[in-house]
Amino acid sequence: MNKVKALQRRKKSIRKKVSGSTERPRMCLHKTNKYINVQIINDLEGKTICSLSTSSAALKDKLGTSKKDVAAATALGEELAKVAVSRKVTKIVFDRSGYRYHGVVKALADSARKNGLDF
Repeated sequence: MNKVKALQRRKKSIRKKVSGSTERPRMCLHKTNKYINVQIINDLEGKTICSLSTSSAALKDKLGTSKKDVAAATALGEELAKVAVSRKVTKIVFDRSGYRYHGVVKALADSARKNGLDF
């Protein structure tokens, strides 16, 4: 089994159990070779409450040259938490999308927790 198929299998398994609601929307993470993308989604209504990426203009001054390291994930989590709290979302369900809870994923989650989101 190659890496992509294993990731898809893990993601599918997680999504069977994790679903966002109006009270606790789902924070979904996606990593590429260059960027990290995060969305907060209400699955019952099928609406994205807010989304942010390390490629967005809001984070341009906070990030250095790398947009995928732990420092970038920390800045992304901090900014996402501020946007979510301003839209009255404080409780969320974390969907790591099959990625290991280590490194960038852990830094993003810890930063979001520190800045007002409750997992």
